[in-house]
Amino acid sequence: MLAKWFAIPLWQRVIAALVLGTITGLVWGPGAESIKIVGDVFIAFIKMLVVPLIFFSLVSGVAAIGDLRKLGAVGGRALLLFVVTGQIAVWLGLFLGTVIQPGIGVDTAGLDLGPTPAPNETTWREMILGIVPQSPVQVMADVNVLPLIVFSLLIGVGILMADKDGTPVQKIFDSGSVVMQNVTMVVMELTPFGVYALMAWVAGTLGFDALIALGKLVGLNYLGCLLIIGLMYSAMIKFMAKLSPVDFFRGIVDAMAVSYSTASSNATLPVTLRCAERNLGVSNSVASFVIALGATINMNGTAMYLGLATLFGAQVFGVDLSWGQYFLISILATLGAVGAAGIPGAGLIMMALVFGAVGVPLETIAFVAGVDRIMDMMRTTTNVSGDAAVAVTVANMTGELDRAELTSADDV
Repeated sequence: MLAKWFAIPLWQRVIAALVLGTITGLVWGPGAESIKIVGDVFIAFIKMLVVPLIFFSLVSGVAAIGDLRKLGAVGGRALLLFVVTGQIAVWLGLFLGTVIQPGIGVDTAGLDLGPTPAPNETTWREMILGIVPQSPVQVMADVNVLPLIVFSLLIGVGILMADKDGTPVQKIFDSGSVVMQNVTMVVMELTPFGVYALMAWVAGTLGFDALIALGKLVGLNYLGCLLIIGLMYSAMIKFMAKLSPVDFFRGIVDAMAVSYSTASSNATLPVTLRCAERNLGVSNSVASFVIALGATINMNGTAMYLGLATLFGAQVFGVDLSWGQYFLISILATLGAVGAAGIPGAGLIMMALVFGAVGVPLETIAFVAGVDRIMDMMRTTTNVSGDAAVAVTVANMTGELDRAELTSADDV
């Protein structure tokens, strides 16, 4: 029986749970709240993963650069493009969420959510000082994510500076990153049960208003991703890589198809590398470095979604956000996307760090968990397309782009 259950792809189990949970909630009504405990356990597991997953993933990702000198011609350009495009993506999500307001109109008055946490009212000076992790252990215990990210980045740089002496420590973090990704996959196996319980609770308590709001969120997620791919990446390819966007997308269509079906940047990595080298003419050295690094830290689709989902939760639960908190969301969403593992469902885990920083209730995760897989597929396609776009752009800047290879690929 269990063998048959696990033989079904996870995304199909999640979609089935979404449908069954919605039907159960609409039929059962408010009584469906009695099974919400199952969803609460699922959310608790997600919160459990935040600190170790960010810590190991970020340290491992920085150390994977291999040599500080690589942060020059290739690495410096790639990292700059990753950061700039990530910021554009998250502000796009904030813009769409502000204009369309998908969370408005959901009545949560009847929900027993406990006290809504107050927004973070620290000044910008306190915020800057708070970035410095005075006690890394306390930072981890308090799940204070921004200084945790800074500490993780510094550890990664320290490993690079130590060169060969840092190799044993790097192996520990590389192994820790792999272990945490496997633990995440184990927790993700609970998703169908959590989604069923949470969707039954949402549908039973809030009715069609919540379902309409979720539909708007899914639509905005796809719209945002399509704008990133169709406008931002096309502009990069046209004006910075000096290539035809049509040729570029034709060259990575295989990677886009695999990423959409698997919702995993890591699983798509070999296909993305092959497309970049064989179809787009990117040299092996640039492709292997930039795309492998991008699979770890370039998550524009996830960054856009974290900004959008944060506003969605703020609107649903009536949390007013200031411009200072918008900027905090933009920073944390970008860095949180960097810390997100390239596996299905990682975006759910990163939500906890962004929501907590600006006072958005973590119950928002319960709202979006049921439809997250549908959105995750499109976000991953955006992430993978961005890896290829940055690789082609950097290759053109450094003279590592074989345009004859691109021409021959078009002729096949």
